[in-house]
Amino acid sequence: MLQVREVVKRYDDRTVVDHVTFEVDAGEVFALLGPNGAGKTTLIRMITDILRPDSGEILLDGRKVDSERRHAIAYLPEERGLYRRTKAFEVVAYYGELKGMTPRDSRAEARRLLERVELAEWADKQVQALSKGMQQKVQLCTALIGSPTLLILDEPFSGLDPINVQLFESILAERRAAGTTVLLSTHQMNKVEEVCDRALMINEGKMVLHGAVRDIRRLHADHAVIVHTEDHLPALPGVRSVEPMNGDFKLMLEPEATAQSVLRALIEESQKNVNGTARIKLFKGHASVVGRKSPNSLYNPDLAGFESFAAYNSKDAEGFIRMNGLRLSMNKALRRGL
Repeated sequence: MLQVREVVKRYDDRTVVDHVTFEVDAGEVFALLGPNGAGKTTLIRMITDILRPDSGEILLDGRKVDSERRHAIAYLPEERGLYRRTKAFEVVAYYGELKGMTPRDSRAEARRLLERVELAEWADKQVQALSKGMQQKVQLCTALIGSPTLLILDEPFSGLDPINVQLFESILAERRAAGTTVLLSTHQMNKVEEVCDRALMINEGKMVLHGAVRDIRRLHADHAVIVHTEDHLPALPGVRSVEPMNGDFKLMLEPEATAQSVLRALIEESQKNVNGTARIKLFKGHASVVGRKSPNSLYNPDLAGFESFAAYNSKDAEGFIRMNGLRLSMNKALRRGL
């Protein structure tokens, strides 16, 4: 669907994108990662034909991106920009016309999109009357209108509350199911793990990591368990060393130890203090348990490789599972200079 081949971009004597090559398949959610200044924005601008590469080529469905093919690409930039004194409905419809839709079709789709993001009652309000989160929904609608085949989203979840994050995720799932390809640039690694198939990380313009998210996580994550606790951390079997880590504790495991056995020991110790709290992040097993303990809390210690791990809690306890580990993988790769 999208092919980027040996792309190079220079400014004077500085190379900001250095022979980057990757492909994104149709219907895939692909993550573009990297620290600030890595070259991500420049790369996105070349994909959208705002900038031209000095060498290499970028193809969309086997053809170079030109004025005709550009309508198949939608870009939601990190820096939002809307016409503040214009009605939300009119802004979205205007973007539809810019993409080649007829006024009638663009207005009809604008209404549908605003209803989908739960802004139907605000459609005829000026943008400046909307909250920041509402404006972000309008901005998303300007990207979605016209049914683009390639959707480029730069930090789409930034500043959203949890409910609207779920809304954005559900819309992405709908678009993906309909065959839309998504290129997602974000610093929220948990979102990469939740919604993306593959990832590319660049640093100083060069490719650092490229591949399936699951493979990257497994290849580069430390054999370690990250623990946050307000209680004293006891000596645990299979733990080689304990290192402070931004308010948490990083438990480096012996080669023969498993994260399952360490988690089991942690749970047994945590149940001895019923008033405490514990948050356990298993970077090797790619799971995280967050919970509030009670005398009757029961956590399943048989993790089955963590992929099917579940937390069971009594009626007055809380718990949930979320994927983790990619941030540690990425930071480790950067330190190694891969």
